[in-house]
Amino acid sequence: MLKDIFGQAFEAMRHNGRRTAITVLGMAWGIATVVLLLAYGAGFGRAFETIFAQFGTNQMGVFPGRTSEQVGGSKAGVQVRLTMDDVERIQETVPGIIHVSPQVWKEVPVQNELHTYTWEVDGVTPELQSIQKMDIDEGRFITAADVQQRAHVAVIGAESKNKLYSGAFPLGQTIRLNGVSFEVIGVLKAKMQEGDNNINRMINVPFSTMSDLKDTKYIDGMWMSYNGDHTTVQQALRKTLGAAHGFRPTDRNAIHVADIMQQLSQFRVVTLGLQVLLAFIGALTLGIAGIGLMNIMLVSVQQRTREIGVEKALGARKRHILLQFLAEAMVITGVGGAAGIALAYAVSKGVGSITFYSAVATNADAADIHLLISGTSVIVATSILVIVGTISGMIPAIQASNLDPIEALRYE
Repeated sequence: MLKDIFGQAFEAMRHNGRRTAITVLGMAWGIATVVLLLAYGAGFGRAFETIFAQFGTNQMGVFPGRTSEQVGGSKAGVQVRLTMDDVERIQETVPGIIHVSPQVWKEVPVQNELHTYTWEVDGVTPELQSIQKMDIDEGRFITAADVQQRAHVAVIGAESKNKLYSGAFPLGQTIRLNGVSFEVIGVLKAKMQEGDNNINRMINVPFSTMSDLKDTKYIDGMWMSYNGDHTTVQQALRKTLGAAHGFRPTDRNAIHVADIMQQLSQFRVVTLGLQVLLAFIGALTLGIAGIGLMNIMLVSVQQRTREIGVEKALGARKRHILLQFLAEAMVITGVGGAAGIALAYAVSKGVGSITFYSAVATNADAADIHLLISGTSVIVATSILVIVGTISGMIPAIQASNLDPIEALRYE
């Protein structure tokens, strides 16, 4: 029976080829719009994930501040000073912590035989490489032996290499940091850089050796990697440092915590909202195509009124007529849907990437928007298509099934 019904549907579509083609095109355009909008939303989210992923998402930075709440006999406004004891304390007492790296920085003159610049120099430990995903382009990173021996070695950024050596081989070369000689042992791969951000020109030296450039009794901050929930880790971190330095864990100004995962979570909420909005806009577009399908089916019912009357006179029941016209609508919907999804894939391949972060940052092509057509987006778009097609086909089908056979046979 179903074979006969769908056979009739195809025959009706072939009889009105031009009208059917226009309707199929409308449905294809609608489903392609839904898929591409969902793909754009997914690509937008992936772009933000890529931006954060270059530094590592499961990391947290802690920097000293001033208390803003009174505790016991201590007034607000007390300067919090972090030391190496805090690094050890966090490593040993805060659950989930993997690595902790202290950090001290200072802007100093950076010189070689030809150039002089004033750049930031950071005193770090080897753990910072894994914490912040500092990939090496040439040479190596700072090791525990370098820290233990107070070695005068330096790892420079990609921009530092280009400005100091203009393409020459940098490893083994000597640079002077505030007049103190250091040997270049490594060059970092370039990271995404906005404007005049100094991320690719910072110089990294062993934490112990940094004392030749600055007093390292108090550290400027620390970075750490962790496992588990970022909120739990941050609360434990504030509690531990609060107990050690005499401030309330709720005092947000006593220490400043850079919670990368928290920032990423906020962007994920924005991305989800955008995807829902784009899906809604796509559904409206597909709904317009559905209205076109419904109008065409209503015209078809009107033109085939006598045919419906003959079928009813020969014993066809309401459900047979209903299924006949509904099947025709669903076939048009199915053909249009398949064509639309194919069109969406073709457009996504043709477009490639859409300029996004690379418009404001260098080395940021990976964070541009790529139209990502996933199985989920196709399923969502297909579900919307089925709903729209069913509703658009059901109304004319019900009208056809309710026709009085005698009046239908009299219809001119």
